Amino acid sequence: MIKIIAFLGNACEQYANTRHNLPWMLIDSLSFSSVLTWKEKFKGVFALYQTPVDTLYLVKPHTFMNKSGDCIQSIMHFYKVTHRQLLVVHDDTELDYGCIDFKSGGGLAGHNGLRHLAASIHTKDFNRFRLGIGRPLYGNLSAFVLGKFSPDETCILPLYLKSAAEALEIYISVGFDTVKDRFQKKCVIP
Repeated sequence: MIKIIAFLGNACEQYANTRHNLPWMLIDSLSFSSVLTWKEKFKGVFALYQTPVDTLYLVKPHTFMNKSGDCIQSIMHFYKVTHRQLLVVHDDTELDYGCIDFKSGGGLAGHNGLRHLAASIHTKDFNRFRLGIGRPLYGNLSAFVLGKFSPDETCILPLYLKSAAEALEIYISVGFDTVKDRFQKKCVIP
């Protein structure tokens, strides 16, 4: 079966190590990241990863976050993939930093990338892998998500990414229904 895993982020260098780009950082922590060959197409880049059961396309939209749906809808249409074969990896301010969650459908929580994707594919009923970044105690939420990690967050970021990558690889091996209960709002760092 063909499946797509879309990692939301911003392509501009200035956003490379920001909270909003946590999904892109996750890719480098996957055990098979070194064998991925990225190709430019569909307003982004994608890489093929073959498992014994599935053909996976990993996608990084190169539009800004608030236009992510353009890229993802294009690759879904090209490979004739339905929203049920899509997993979207995104940062989430509703989860504490270091917590992960597999979720199907639901609200868009003010996430512009998810909102644009839902409008582009005409449904918000797609699977998600949420990476918690928390909320600021004070100040502007937009500046927070587009900001760099704090020194304390940076110290535990490698462990967070490693644990989240392991959870994503379990999803790849056993499917969404198995991981959604196992990793429901689970904190993966001490």
